[in-house]
Amino acid sequence: MSNTPIQASSPPNDREKQNIQKRKRKDSILKLVFLVATSVGIIALMLLLVTILMDGVRALNVDLFTQYPSRRASSSGLKSALVGTLYMVLIMLPLAFVIGVGAAIFLEEYAKKSVITRLIQLNISTLAGVPSIVYGILGLTLFVRAMALDRSLLAGALTMTLLILPVIIVSSQEAIKAVPSTRREASKALGATKWQTVQRAVLPSAFPGILTGIILAVSRAIGETAPLVMIGALTYVAFLPKNLLDQFTVMPIQIYNWISRPQAEFHNLAAAGIIVLLIILLTLNLIAIMLRNKFQKNL
Repeated sequence: MSNTPIQASSPPNDREKQNIQKRKRKDSILKLVFLVATSVGIIALMLLLVTILMDGVRALNVDLFTQYPSRRASSSGLKSALVGTLYMVLIMLPLAFVIGVGAAIFLEEYAKKSVITRLIQLNISTLAGVPSIVYGILGLTLFVRAMALDRSLLAGALTMTLLILPVIIVSSQEAIKAVPSTRREASKALGATKWQTVQRAVLPSAFPGILTGIILAVSRAIGETAPLVMIGALTYVAFLPKNLLDQFTVMPIQIYNWISRPQAEFHNLAAAGIIVLLIILLTLNLIAIMLRNKFQKNL
């Protein structure tokens, strides 16, 4: 054993004590600033929610869900907008799932790491932060004009698919990256092919993260207005679309139509529509959390 004596640390001198006190004061000031900033955001959000609830509760009734939009507030409802939103999600979801998850699997499991791959990855990450109205311009150029789909349900669904694809690809890639490499190595050691490894070892582990990303991306699409306004989705639709090429409307556009009118009754209907939209979005987020926890327990 070494007989070297252990030197006790010397107590801090006056200068060190002053520096410690300065850092503590700075920490206290920064905490106060962050607390004030957070409080301002929370208070503004709460005031907005209280205002919406006070205006919208009186318009929440059965007629809101069973009546078509009308020029009279007393007989106006969300029926065509609700059905249009549902149809759009039913078209958009399978397309976004197949293309987005497929692209993520290819980039993470099959594509060789090269300059081209990194460039593609950079572009996908950049597209995930592009304003939604840019996708509306792209949808207008590509689907409405070039493919002559006009202001149809299919054009709107394809435009929203483009909007959420980068988010799904990025979230799916992160979920696949999080799978331990030991699972892949164990699968290959048992003689499994590349696809068998992806199918039976990687995807089951990554599925909770993939599913959460998809549901959150769809939640974003449901609340978007700008891309659909750009492609010419109508603000007044008093019928249900019968096929993919019919005109349509969705909840955010109908809410925008109501809130732009001067009558207070339409403002109450818009507040009620916002409440319904919030309930749908919160329900989707809750489903994402429940499914993620369920699949994580089964792993």
